[in-house]
Amino acid sequence: METFDAIIIGTGQAAPPLAGRLSGAGLRVAVIERGAVGGTCVNAGCTPTKAMVASARAAQAIRAAGALGVQAGPPVIDMAAISDRAARIAADSRRSVEGWLAGMQGVELIRGHARFAGPRQVQAGDRALMADRIFLNVGARPAVPDLPGLAEVDYLTSTTILGLRRVPAHLAIVGGSYIGLEFAQMFRRFGAEVTVVERGARLIPREDPEISDAIREILESEGIAIRTGADCIRLSRGAEGPQVHVSCTEGDPVIAASDLLLAVGRTPNTGDLGLAAAGLAPDARGNIPVNDRLETAVPGIWALGDCNGRGGFTHTAWNDYEIVAANLLDGADRRVTDRVPGYALYIDPPLGRAGMTEAAARAAGHRILTASRPMSRVGRAVEKGETHGLMKAVVEEGSGRILGAAILGTGGDEAIHGVLDMMTAGAGAEVLQRAVPVHPTVSELIPTLMGELRPA
Repeated sequence: METFDAIIIGTGQAAPPLAGRLSGAGLRVAVIERGAVGGTCVNAGCTPTKAMVASARAAQAIRAAGALGVQAGPPVIDMAAISDRAARIAADSRRSVEGWLAGMQGVELIRGHARFAGPRQVQAGDRALMADRIFLNVGARPAVPDLPGLAEVDYLTSTTILGLRRVPAHLAIVGGSYIGLEFAQMFRRFGAEVTVVERGARLIPREDPEISDAIREILESEGIAIRTGADCIRLSRGAEGPQVHVSCTEGDPVIAASDLLLAVGRTPNTGDLGLAAAGLAPDARGNIPVNDRLETAVPGIWALGDCNGRGGFTHTAWNDYEIVAANLLDGADRRVTDRVPGYALYIDPPLGRAGMTEAAARAAGHRILTASRPMSRVGRAVEKGETHGLMKAVVEEGSGRILGAAILGTGGDEAIHGVLDMMTAGAGAEVLQRAVPVHPTVSELIPTLMGELRPA
């Protein structure tokens, strides 16, 4: 039995900086990874997908150039080159993380499948390890739903589609939320016919209806077919490829596609960790329950990142590391509930979200004020010729506390930080309204938005 001061299982976003902090405090740390170093974001998530989104945006910019007085021919899509570029960027990021870990004194990277042999014991291949502190950062993988007929067809996931070296003739996507919609627009811009099939009544039901509707309008304006209310999805093999059978109020009941992407969420990689041997049990979704300090039910074991169900984003995983490191090493009392939720949807234009939706604020019992402004009334968007979308703010009546905001429009993923930072600082709508932003920007309309708040 080899003894370490700490064991970190998985090398996603939280693991390398945590290993660095622990080793910097003089601790001997084992980091165990059975797959590619860097986790989902580096290898099959943010890094390669956003590289491909950039290629898709370039293709669309060429198509739209004429509206700006610039004449250009139709774009020629080299799917193999696009895929290779994304893979190269991901590999560079992976090597950077590997080099980072290698440069840490007292940190050993162990390759192998880790399983608990007890509350303080971990088996990694033929090595038996022991530590008083164990950190789980095992991430998640694409969920594969148990759809009727699934065994009859070939399908892609958000991971395997990254290796596609051709443009599908017709890509059918089951799942109308963040992952599915990013790939839908991307491959439509590469030249594929695309149909999105969503079981729910609208796309991205987590957002307020006007945001969902605006996203649908953006995608349909580019020729993407949207089938919502598909409450009876099944699959079969057709002459040209997979067929998706849907039950909708309108449209063809069968979608004949050349390729099928399943994009219905992600599943934590917790099923083969031997959690029971450590005294742990996952919840119904496979997440490892944690408290506000990211401690599990077993003292000395923490869960960070996608496997704890407390965020599911790269930035929340990084914040998990910050919380755990500060509490362990700095004597702090940081908590998950201290952070303001924020995220983005990387269609073009993107959606930036901070805090609550209007629906969530109402459900929480808040009396609210709201304001919204179409991007067609944002000078910067008009100048760029990118007027799709809207801005929206939700504020607590009386206190002026900013409860949430959404910016669906050009630069929305960046502009939302003006609101997110003010919420984190505890500043209210009146303070934000008095800001003097730079012109011409999208952000300059946020103070104006705060001045247009009305009872909802």
